[in-house]
Amino acid sequence: MTDLPRTWTLDEMTTRVAAMDGVRILVADAESGAPESAWGDMFVYDAGASAATASADAGIPFATIVVSDYPGFDTASDLDRPDVYRVNIHVGRDRFRDLVGYGPESSASRRDEHDYREADRVLPHPVYAAQAWVSIVNPGPRTGDLVTSLLAEALAWSRRRG
Repeated sequence: MTDLPRTWTLDEMTTRVAAMDGVRILVADAESGAPESAWGDMFVYDAGASAATASADAGIPFATIVVSDYPGFDTASDLDRPDVYRVNIHVGRDRFRDLVGYGPESSASRRDEHDYREADRVLPHPVYAAQAWVSIVNPGPRTGDLVTSLLAEALAWSRRRG
């Protein structure tokens, strides 16, 4: 893999997400009861959701920002490299198809078509593609604006669902 293109730093990405109106970010740490492998990962919820659905142990976030691999479970993006993180966004079946070129139901059979380490590209989530999640390693010039709009769409979806 070649050098990563100029991308948003993790701090820049976190600032963008935190600036979204009506968003709540929970950071996994020892106090949250999260496993150590998840410490530093961010779970993004609709701030208007009830406390029960916006807690680390209840409900589903509409996006996450993951900063390291989960050994034995999610290592395809090789997030343990320096300065590498991944934004994961629930986009729904139709938007997934628009972004990836096939439906989430086909993701398992097409898993080997992707280099999940590639930066600044929208890819099916390496583990949760079948649930209509996409991922972007180190968003940058190609995907930065798209990430922002996908997050807004996911927040709107979460509000309609909630």
